[in-house]
Amino acid sequence: MSTTTLHDITVTYDDTGGDAPQGGGDVLVLVHGHPFDRSMWRPQIETFAHPGRRVIAADLRGYGGSTVLPGKTTLTTFAWDIAALLDRLDVDRVVLGGLSMGGQIVLEFYRLFPERVRALVLADTFAAAETEPGKVARHAMADRLLREGMGPYADEVLTRMVTPHNVAALPAVAGHVRDMMRAAPPEGAAAALRGRAERPDYVGMLGRVAVPTLVVVGSEDEYTPVADARVMSEGIPDATLAVIDGAGHLPNLERRAEFDAALGAFLDALPPITSRVIDQGGGVEKH
Repeated sequence: MSTTTLHDITVTYDDTGGDAPQGGGDVLVLVHGHPFDRSMWRPQIETFAHPGRRVIAADLRGYGGSTVLPGKTTLTTFAWDIAALLDRLDVDRVVLGGLSMGGQIVLEFYRLFPERVRALVLADTFAAAETEPGKVARHAMADRLLREGMGPYADEVLTRMVTPHNVAALPAVAGHVRDMMRAAPPEGAAAALRGRAERPDYVGMLGRVAVPTLVVVGSEDEYTPVADARVMSEGIPDATLAVIDGAGHLPNLERRAEFDAALGAFLDALPPITSRVIDQGGGVEKH
């Protein structure tokens, strides 16, 4: 675990595996969802961090060990935080993956910084703008979390985050998910909910995504069903869709082996990092 200060916040993060080669390198950045923290990616850090691949997972502002700022945190703010962390770590281009809210942050990051993205991983998320009823519901939930704390909410949604049969069959996974939700700072979670109420439409952007993309979804996900995943996989040119059987909203935890197999195959199939020289009157440009 490491910490660093970025503009107005302190961020806690894990940075594991080999250093990225000059010019971008093989760096995988994983963005957690709501109301979780970077520990939701611990299995994938164990699987994919090695001397040839660097894996970075941070607590978003308002979550885990990072600074909590009340009010409203937009997807744009989260994306700028990730860019600032990458700058601090001297990382240029990355494979950027996120789950649920993390996936929406990934889409916003790509909108803002497409040149910094080598490939995308969009897990159990969706690209459509927030609806008017959705805006009302998110603001109401934000108020509720501030009023009641995270405990009642965590108990209420556990069997939607993790399918009921996996809650019974995988008590350690269910306990980890419940603990993350209960430990989330209410002020940070409420700020993110208010920001997501302003979520823009990313559907129109999908056809302009020009990097390899993996879309992953649990077959039993209630929050972001397979139909939402298909909108993204069919809208993004040459995207790959992986449906993880028997998983709900958190397939990376509920079906770790299957999720890791899909992600591993995607990473292994990416074009190698290369540098090519363009003649610009003696100048050198790396790609």
